Amino acid sequence: MFTQFKNIDTAFSHIKRFSIFLMLFCAGLSGFAIYKSYEGIKAAQARIYILANGKAIEVFAAERKDNIGVEIRDHVKMFHHYFFTLDPDEKVIQRNIAGALNLADQSAKKAYDNLKEQGFYSNLMAGNISQEIHIDSTQLDLNQYPFYFRCYATQKLVRSSFTVLRKLVTQGYLRNVSRSDNNPHGFLILKWETISNQDLIKP
Repeated sequence: MFTQFKNIDTAFSHIKRFSIFLMLFCAGLSGFAIYKSYEGIKAAQARIYILANGKAIEVFAAERKDNIGVEIRDHVKMFHHYFFTLDPDEKVIQRNIAGALNLADQSAKKAYDNLKEQGFYSNLMAGNISQEIHIDSTQLDLNQYPFYFRCYATQKLVRSSFTVLRKLVTQGYLRNVSRSDNNPHGFLILKWETISNQDLIKP
C-alpha cells in the first residue's frame, strides 16, 4: 500500500516538473513569437513604396542621424543655388531669393538687403547678366551644435560679350527646425557670411 502511495507521489512529482517545464517552454515560445512579430512590424514600417511613372518603387526609411551629413550638404546646396542662381528678370530674382530666405535666418536677409542697396540686382537686369553656381565641396563639423559648415563653390557670370568665373567661399551654422514644403530638410542656416568671392578668369 505504501509502495502504491510512493508511486503516486513519484508520478505526481514527475507530472509537476513536466508541467512547469511545459509552461516555461510555452512562455519562452510566446515571448520569442512576440519579439519576432515586433521586428517584422518594424521592418514593414521601414519599407515605403512610392509611385513613379506608374510603377511602384520600394524605398527604405532611415533615421535622421544616419543621413544627417547628406541632408545638410543638400540643404546648403539648395540655399546657395537659390541665392546665387539669377537671371536678368525681376520675378526670377524674387522667386529664387524667397526660396533661399526660407532656408536661412536674418543673416541671409541682411546679405540680400546689402546687395540690393549696392544696386547688384539692378545691374544684373540692366546688363542682361545671368549668374549660375556650382558647389565644389562642403565641409561639415557634426561634433558641435549648431552644426558648422564651410562651402566652396564656383560662380559663373554670363554676360553678352564674356563670362566671368569666381571662387566663392561661405560659412555658417545650421540648427534643426520643423520640416515643411519650403524647408524639406528641416534645417535653418545661421550666421551665414561670405569669406571670399574672387575672380578666377578675368575678361
